[in-house]
Amino acid sequence: MNASMIVTLVMIIAFFSVMMIIGVRTKKHASDVNGFVLGSRSVGPWLSAFAYGTSYFSAVIFVGYAGQFGWNFGIASTWIGLGNAFIGSLLAWLVLGRRTRIMTNHIASKTMPDFFGARFDSPALKIAASVITFLFLIPYTASLYNGLSRLFSMAFSGIDYSVCVIVMAVLTGTYVILGGYMATALNDFIQGIVMLGGIVAVIAAVLCDNGGLTSAIETLATGSNGGWQYASFLGPDPVFLLFVVILTSLGTWGLPQMVGKFYAIKNEEAVKKGTVVSTFFAIIVAGGCYFLGGFGRLYDVNVAAEGFDVIIPTMLLTLSPYIIGIVIVLVLSASMSTLSSLVLTSSSTITLDFLNPLNKNQMSEKKKMLTIRLFIVVFIVISAVIAIMQAKNKNMFIAQMMGVSWGALAGAFLAPFMYGLYFKGTSRAAVAVSFIWGTGLEIIQLLISMKMISVAGSPLLSFVFRNSLYSGVFAMVGGLIIVPVVSVLTKRSCPKNVDRIFTCYDVNNTVGIVENLGK
Repeated sequence: MNASMIVTLVMIIAFFSVMMIIGVRTKKHASDVNGFVLGSRSVGPWLSAFAYGTSYFSAVIFVGYAGQFGWNFGIASTWIGLGNAFIGSLLAWLVLGRRTRIMTNHIASKTMPDFFGARFDSPALKIAASVITFLFLIPYTASLYNGLSRLFSMAFSGIDYSVCVIVMAVLTGTYVILGGYMATALNDFIQGIVMLGGIVAVIAAVLCDNGGLTSAIETLATGSNGGWQYASFLGPDPVFLLFVVILTSLGTWGLPQMVGKFYAIKNEEAVKKGTVVSTFFAIIVAGGCYFLGGFGRLYDVNVAAEGFDVIIPTMLLTLSPYIIGIVIVLVLSASMSTLSSLVLTSSSTITLDFLNPLNKNQMSEKKKMLTIRLFIVVFIVISAVIAIMQAKNKNMFIAQMMGVSWGALAGAFLAPFMYGLYFKGTSRAAVAVSFIWGTGLEIIQLLISMKMISVAGSPLLSFVFRNSLYSGVFAMVGGLIIVPVVSVLTKRSCPKNVDRIFTCYDVNNTVGIVENLGK
């Protein structure tokens, strides 16, 4: 065992030990459903902000997207990270944070499907949303393991990737089952600190390895594998870059595991602080990841033969054992934080929004807790099996399904959720149409990607379905137009109790008289 493997192994053992200790110590906070799923709605701004950020940025971002889009756009890919920070974090907290916290507490909803059921007085919408969440979160969850395979094969050449997946799955499942949301939030905070320090260290090391920032940019612009466009302000394909920014930034507004962080935050004051912390975190982590990926063309990488996932690991090969160890822990942190958030969201949704209604809402608190924990195990096992199958067999259906998951969830949920918070006239029919629009568009994208249908004869459809990034953007933007239009046309399907629901935003401040101006 060489020095690099020893250093990395020590860091990983220390990292996993801390995760388990937190899981055990937070067990007392998971005694009921509200505590297990939402941390009793008492999570502070720092924990909430880091939980949001670490759920946002996973190994998919660091290894997959940073490598792919850094190669495609050069240093202009940094715009994706900045878009994630200012649209996906800052604007999301400003637009959704306060209203989500207030309304979900007022109508006692614990999940996004539960919100649709309570806000629109529709058990059918609640069940439909839970089914969509279940179907599209599993492949999304499985994709989290993908970024690990290349890095672990680099750091531990003799260890099978399956072992890494299984160990990560077991340890993540253990601390989530023990401590629920609070264990996830505390671990996210620690994992977030690792990610912040790790990305700064890696960027500094890579730039030093290439003679500094100025030298690296000059080489990128003049090198045989690069060109001036890869060192330019907007890169070689600004239109495609814009679509990537929109999907990866605006898409978070409709993802159940992301919006759920606003449910659990302590109060409105915590939302304000969390907004600042979350934005700062995203600037460093997301901006740093994509900035780093922008220098991928400085390295000798055969993308055509090995794929984009090999770019970031190749950039790290020449770095010190300590930096490689930091990167492995960084990617583990990013993956485990997002994985814990996804499995908690999936298991609580399937239990509270699907199984409990089927049992006429008669499940006891104890049975709900047991069922949620059972489904945490089920979701982790399924996602791990899918990830291993994908890695070993290169199954194209699984790969394509992973690609459309984000677009389907965001396309279906973003518009009805946001309008549901702001617009009293949002109708049940509009929500249903948005569900069909978002999932339908991405299912068509999946069929096209699998070459089961073709749109080659239509320039417009070929543009819309160029890839899952394009169709995902059209799913989200289309939903923002469809929901108000359909709501106006279907006013009769508006819920009757909407005025009572919106009273949660009415704040009355009583001020005492301190001076009699009449005397």
